[in-house]
Amino acid sequence: MRERLSLPASGRRSSFTIDVVVFSPRGRSLAVLCVPAGKKGKERALPYGAPAGEESLERCARRVVKEAVGQEPAWIEQIGAFAEGKRHVVDAELSIGFVAVLPGADEDGDASGVWSSLSDLSALAPRQRTIADAGLAALRARLDHAPIAFKLLPPRFTLSELQQTYEMLLGKRLHKASFRRALQAAYLVEPTDKWRSEGRGRPAQLFAFSPRKRRQGPRGVRFDGVT
Repeated sequence: MRERLSLPASGRRSSFTIDVVVFSPRGRSLAVLCVPAGKKGKERALPYGAPAGEESLERCARRVVKEAVGQEPAWIEQIGAFAEGKRHVVDAELSIGFVAVLPGADEDGDASGVWSSLSDLSALAPRQRTIADAGLAALRARLDHAPIAFKLLPPRFTLSELQQTYEMLLGKRLHKASFRRALQAAYLVEPTDKWRSEGRGRPAQLFAFSPRKRRQGPRGVRFDGVT
């Protein structure tokens, strides 16, 4: 059980913040949630905040995301503490970083949140740029052990849609045959009796996330990249 922290009752400088790097599909690209920052709201920052009362770190992180974009994340995990003398947008001494994902949506954002491409984060304060980089690395490292990709898909999906989601998250192409062999070996999906027409080709079968329990525990999934 993680220790709960609290902010001092007074003082101009916060002792720590909860900073969340939120990833979500926008088209076929991965985007990062940013919020207005600075006195005039012209700067951009990762969503951040501080626990209220006895609120846990994760509960605070979930609230921070919901306040920024109107919904809680589909998956979230703490990635570490950040200081290293790098400036934070509110000059906090320490930041607890979280990484999270949200399913794609038609909207570009709402009144308080906007979506930025991975290549458009130079305006973030130095510490938050470090958190964003760490969040992306952690997201990709967790893909072998957590059902993150499935959190970004509807309950029924084609294997092509699943592969495209993994490619977007990993930032590289995957070999189709290797991808499907890896899925079969990991016992992550099962076919349904539903099919969907995709263009002029034959209809594609729909699958559902249904991980099979294994005596030896969860098995990582490895995919062969294609250059």
